[in-house]
Amino acid sequence: MLNLSVLLEDSARTYPDRDALVLGDVRLTYAQVEAAANQVANLLVERGIGHGDKVALSCPNLPYFPIVYYGVLKAGAVVVPLNVLLKGREVAYHLGEADVKAYFCFEGTPDLPIGTEGYAGFCDARDAGKKAEQFFVITADPAAPSPIEGVETLGQALAGKSPVFDTVVTEASDTAIILFTSGTTGQAKGAELSHSNTMMNVLTMNRLFQNQPASDIHVLTLPLFHTFGATVQMHAGFAAAATLLLVPRFDAEQVIGLMLKEDVTFFAGVPTMWWGLLAALDADSSIDVQRIARNLRIGASGGASLPVEIMTQVKNKLGVQILEGYGLSETSPVATFSDPDSEPRPGSIGIPIWGVAMKLIDDDWNEVTGADAIGEIAIKGHNVMKGYYGRPEATADAIRNGWFRSGDLARRDADGFYYIVDRSKDMIIRGGYNVYPREIEEVLMTHPDVSLAAVVGVPHDSHGEEVKAFVILNAGAGITEVELVAWGKEQMASYKYPRMVTFVDSLPMTATGKILKRELVG
Repeated sequence: MLNLSVLLEDSARTYPDRDALVLGDVRLTYAQVEAAANQVANLLVERGIGHGDKVALSCPNLPYFPIVYYGVLKAGAVVVPLNVLLKGREVAYHLGEADVKAYFCFEGTPDLPIGTEGYAGFCDARDAGKKAEQFFVITADPAAPSPIEGVETLGQALAGKSPVFDTVVTEASDTAIILFTSGTTGQAKGAELSHSNTMMNVLTMNRLFQNQPASDIHVLTLPLFHTFGATVQMHAGFAAAATLLLVPRFDAEQVIGLMLKEDVTFFAGVPTMWWGLLAALDADSSIDVQRIARNLRIGASGGASLPVEIMTQVKNKLGVQILEGYGLSETSPVATFSDPDSEPRPGSIGIPIWGVAMKLIDDDWNEVTGADAIGEIAIKGHNVMKGYYGRPEATADAIRNGWFRSGDLARRDADGFYYIVDRSKDMIIRGGYNVYPREIEEVLMTHPDVSLAAVVGVPHDSHGEEVKAFVILNAGAGITEVELVAWGKEQMASYKYPRMVTFVDSLPMTATGKILKRELVG
């Protein structure tokens, strides 16, 4: 038997007085986090939520996130983390697709803007949340009244609940987490990860980073609803009794301030975060860079390809070699990582982690061999998901004989190091977030003035890629490009909607009617 909540429980038993979570002036010890998670577990069990039931969570990087997350696991239930930027239509879809029985949603406040354009999730989620059997609003002030009539706040629901709980027995193969991802269809699918999937990834990360018990201090700017932040920092950090400094929204100056104040040893981020740190350091010559460099032990990057220039500048300025990894929600997430004990290979995503095998395949699953030959990455090992929840056909398409096909094209050099070449699924990576063109196209085409749309990613200095739509309008349409951008902003999460719209009379196509997106980008 195995339950991921043991990561918190063991550290709370061994290091009860060590700081586990820090946000501003709030510092919670491992004992306090454990007690609060036990209260959440008691609440869920009392409300009839138990083994195998799905519980969704929409919350930025606040102490509430891990407290609710581990409380759900303790109750034997399945955590369904949702992107805090999802709009009501999207939230409703995810709750229904995962058969969610309980939903915890942070309220959002004007003085806590989440994301580059503010936190919109709560306002749109209030009606969608009522579709769950149990709906709890997480308020910034636990004593504050509920902003929704008839809906309990987390503070109200936990009042009087015991801080002691016997964790429900779960098997290693039981589903622990459902992470939503999208494929070529644009329809979000829930990847089922078992307790074992994630546990093995966590233990492998701690082995790779040589994390020592009760010694590391993380700055956690990666969103915890995303598998990179959850596994590499939250789970792996809790397993090693690290102190997690929570940052709800990435701000380079704030992160640098924390690095100086708290003597941070571990920072992981997407490439744009590393780019932001370098820019902030360059802008202020008074920053004690040497102090940061003395303490920073591990720098990690993922979510998008890391430019070699950023890696070089970080090495020169902070003295740390950024370790770059690769993975997907379906692989728990890490599949490869740079080897800390080997010379860095700029541009490489590294080699398969312990217990994981990788190969390159063609469209028919045949292995592609030879140094620098290009093929689609296929992955096999303890990290591969159980399947897509409720989607047996999609699972069968993605997994064969234990091998998961990623949709990403890569090459492998003579020493076995992998290099990403392209995204075969036309995926756009905007600021570390995955954006799937088909989904955006389908939403745009629900507008009465839009006849056809093609969405592509175009280069952007800070976000890596920006979302651009080429649109053919219906005859007689009166909407402008600016108005369509504004409409899209209302319909889609802030990282998804096209910032650029160009009206065209036609789109380049093949003889079979497939849009030639490369011609649009080029």
